[in-house]
Amino acid sequence: MSTSRPAAVVVLAAGEGTRMKSATPKVLHDICGRSLVGHVLAAAGELQPERLVVVVGHAREKVTEHLAGVAPEVRTAVQAEQNGTGHAVRMGLEELGGRVEGTVVVVCGDTPLLTGETLRRLSATHSADGNAVTVLTAEVPDATGYGRIVRDDSGAVTAIVEHKDASETQRAIREINSGVFAFDGALLADALKKVRTDNSQGEEYLTDVLGILREAGHRVGASVAGDHREIAGINNRVQLSEARRILNDRLLTAAMLSGVTVIDPATTWVDVTVTFEQDAVVHPGTQLHGATHLGEGCEVGPNSRLTDTLVGAGARVDNTVAVGSEVGPEASVGPYAYLRPGSRLARKAKIGTYVETKNASIGEGTKVPHLSYVGDATIGEFSNIGAASVFVNYDGQDKHHTTVGSHCKTGSDNMFVAPVTIGDGAYTAAGSVITKDVPAGSLAVARGQQRNIEGWVARKRPGSAAAKAAEAAAREPAGEG
Repeated sequence: MSTSRPAAVVVLAAGEGTRMKSATPKVLHDICGRSLVGHVLAAAGELQPERLVVVVGHAREKVTEHLAGVAPEVRTAVQAEQNGTGHAVRMGLEELGGRVEGTVVVVCGDTPLLTGETLRRLSATHSADGNAVTVLTAEVPDATGYGRIVRDDSGAVTAIVEHKDASETQRAIREINSGVFAFDGALLADALKKVRTDNSQGEEYLTDVLGILREAGHRVGASVAGDHREIAGINNRVQLSEARRILNDRLLTAAMLSGVTVIDPATTWVDVTVTFEQDAVVHPGTQLHGATHLGEGCEVGPNSRLTDTLVGAGARVDNTVAVGSEVGPEASVGPYAYLRPGSRLARKAKIGTYVETKNASIGEGTKVPHLSYVGDATIGEFSNIGAASVFVNYDGQDKHHTTVGSHCKTGSDNMFVAPVTIGDGAYTAAGSVITKDVPAGSLAVARGQQRNIEGWVARKRPGSAAAKAAEAAAREPAGEG
């Protein structure tokens, strides 16, 4: 008999999924950073199969394009007409040459909660028991809509009866078919040729293969999933949401058991690709997506959304949106900051309230505390950027770069019109529009002279509250206020 490592895995992903009511193919809907079929491929990949084929049908161009991006090693087979699961598996086997020697595992492309461990147990049971077919089953609270597992008095599996074709007695059975199987590949190919279509749907049921093989004297077994939720298929948006909650809880539990503090798991959402180090703290209302990584002892949140962002050890990110960015060790971001792609903060750098950065390198100990935009810029170490500063990087056609040196102090309400360089140790005066390079150690003043027009309010706004206040101030003796 075959070894526990399968010769092939066939993923069924050809269905339309009409109950999703979506222009997006069902298997491409996303939960926790992966498509439904992407989760299934990740679990199947843990088996290290010799070959892996996905059967596509509805919107096959979109599905095939997606597969090429996330799993380019995967082969695809086309089921042009959805004539049942048995027909779909035949299409998959034809892509693999029609007959596969060894174990063939068949999984559904809409079961994102299925784990590699459960598939390994199924494959190992199949091999150890010498079965012609082993079905993954589960005991569920409500079996409505699922195929029932029918056993004989000895407990052996005798058949799987679809809900539509089941008798009242059979519908009372709570052990259901998951749609996941391990087959002897050669016997599967032969049995599929004998599958009939005399059922309520007029389709080729893969489940009929069990009866065919049993009647031929072959052994049919089962492997019961430890958690019935693993086999749940996604057919509508409600089930999609329920699966997302379960998978998110699973991911957060693993993080917490590895030493991460999650203050409120109910309001914290993570992708499967997010990684953590020990003693990271995640505050409520936080979303972590993509290749985000939280370093040791950092704190993120509350109410932060980080995508593909690295947070260094001991850093603090508060009420922040960050995409494609890097926050260095012991750096501080927020509250209410926006780090756009290419933002890189060195150790102990600070990005403060209502600050936006893009493609900007902020040096060690440098601060951009308030109400500023820093785009296409390099700032050295231990500099301070004054409040309400704007790095004017776009001339309407091209982006230009600004360089600010180390130990610089720039005034509030500065405009740095790129390309421009501020030398090390330089100062710029508040309200300046800097259009020329500032030499190291210099003070740049780029603003008009102040001019006070006496009596303007009384002449231009007579009778106004401002005019009355000015008149009252003029009557007060000097030195009193």
